[in-house]
Amino acid sequence: MGRIYTLVNQKGGVGKTTTAINLSAYLAYYGQRVLLIDLDPQANATSCLGVDKRAVKSGTYDVIIGASPALPNILHNPRLKISLLPSSTALAGAEVELVPELARESRLKEAIKPIVERYDYILIDCPPSLGLLTLNGMVAAQDGVIIPVQCEYLALEGIGQLTQTIARIRAALFPGLAVRGVVMTMFDGRTNLSSDVVAEVRKHFPEQMFKTLIPRAVRLAEAPSYGQPISVYAPGSNGAQAYASLAREVLEADGFAIPASGGENE
Repeated sequence: MGRIYTLVNQKGGVGKTTTAINLSAYLAYYGQRVLLIDLDPQANATSCLGVDKRAVKSGTYDVIIGASPALPNILHNPRLKISLLPSSTALAGAEVELVPELARESRLKEAIKPIVERYDYILIDCPPSLGLLTLNGMVAAQDGVIIPVQCEYLALEGIGQLTQTIARIRAALFPGLAVRGVVMTMFDGRTNLSSDVVAEVRKHFPEQMFKTLIPRAVRLAEAPSYGQPISVYAPGSNGAQAYASLAREVLEADGFAIPASGGENE
């Protein structure tokens, strides 16, 4: 059965969507069948993979409110070999529409059950909030959450709030919810602050922190405007090398063998 990881952080601008896109791209590069679910009404993951969010007629919104099954709404990028369940601004309405529904926190989990075995990895990109959509993403995370954390001081406050939320979800909805890993993003080795934040976060998650540090890089910031992951836009850049390393970390921990020169996507 495929692994399901949800990328979550209630703080915006931490590289969450960037990590979702580029981790997906490199997992696919190493031969994995990957589905990226865009659970954010801003639809940035959708746009960053070259899909016009204004043209999305049916996607995550229809799936989560129960108007349509997941499979017919999935798009496939043959070049990247990534599948995408796209989002649109309509998804913002789901926060309100789901409030009176039974088992509203489990809508996404139930919706993707029929398709889990089609993929090796399903990554869910949540909005930068702790609302009902993010709650759905976390309940669906059968193999854990991946938390991108920006290497800045204020990120530490967000970690504490997110840890409390995870504890509440374990207590009330999903006792098995685990932290799969913490990804440090926008690392600048020239500053003491970045190193200090990494050390502090490691105290909170001594076993779960990924070794790979994602650098602050111009190429990573540019790639979304071209609708491409860094693996296509600038494959030789430091940012690309970092996300390739992160994908290898995930695969190795999950027991997958990594081809010496990439996977079937070459």
